[in-house]
Amino acid sequence: MAREGMVEIEAARNRMGSADFYAEEGPVRDVEVRGFAIDRGPVTVMEFTRFVGETGYVTVAERPPDPADYPGADPALLVEGSAVFHPTPGPVPLDDPGRWWAHVPGANWRHPWGPNSDDSERQDHPVTQIAYEDAEAYAAWAGKELPSEAEWEYAARGGLDGAIFAWGDEERPRGELMANSWQGDFPWAQHRCQAMARHLTSRPLPRQRLRSVRHDRERLGVDKRLLLPARRWHRRCRQPLLRAASEPARREARRKLRRRPPGRAHPRRLIKGGSHLCAPTYCLRYRPAARQPEAIDTSTSHTGFRCVVR
Repeated sequence: MAREGMVEIEAARNRMGSADFYAEEGPVRDVEVRGFAIDRGPVTVMEFTRFVGETGYVTVAERPPDPADYPGADPALLVEGSAVFHPTPGPVPLDDPGRWWAHVPGANWRHPWGPNSDDSERQDHPVTQIAYEDAEAYAAWAGKELPSEAEWEYAARGGLDGAIFAWGDEERPRGELMANSWQGDFPWAQHRCQAMARHLTSRPLPRQRLRSVRHDRERLGVDKRLLLPARRWHRRCRQPLLRAASEPARREARRKLRRRPPGRAHPRRLIKGGSHLCAPTYCLRYRPAARQPEAIDTSTSHTGFRCVVR
């Protein structure tokens, strides 16, 4: 099976999780990870375009929702679309994400912020507005699979066992910004620091040559410095706890457990990794140990995926 553009990860035993931030990340436990290969970066717009062109696949966000899946919902609201982030005009309470998230008709992977947006000039950016079913379909077409939580976290740590971030314990070593996270007061003030001035959404993936290396401080050759272009879908999800590191985060966890459509609940899968919307004042999920559930019918303007071969 072709592994071009992937990085080989050796089998190992390592620690997983954290006891210092959100309760759903604990307890810290030892896990055995078999050898596998992982995509150096998330699947790009260009790669997903090729998949759709060859298969004719239609993503979840591009299909009309089935009323049977949402009994009691207003039929006028059951239209093709997806969740899009909109900054607020000023400070708002952080316990109501509906202030900065909205279902936008016509938003999908081609038009991630709505029907008037266009991804055609962002071919080297991570593809977003991807639901779990879409990620699985692409992986099957590519002869790959979605990573397990243990595989992704092991690769993201890059040999720094127990470190807070993918690059170490300091968020900004020597004052250097290490990832494309929200800089400023979330969700309204985004400071344009020089390093990230052109990347207030996702960042393009680097085109340098890929290589296979040992799983040590050489960092795998995996896209880690640009760790946060989009959150990633994973195969498994444990039920999260309702205790978290801060009151806004605790309310966020409760909201995610309650956010179910009328009628039957949609199954949930795990999302790992951060995004350009992660902010220290609201969401500390740009750490390898971070984890959260998401309904499988949900796609957003900051969620993508990467694949593995076992």
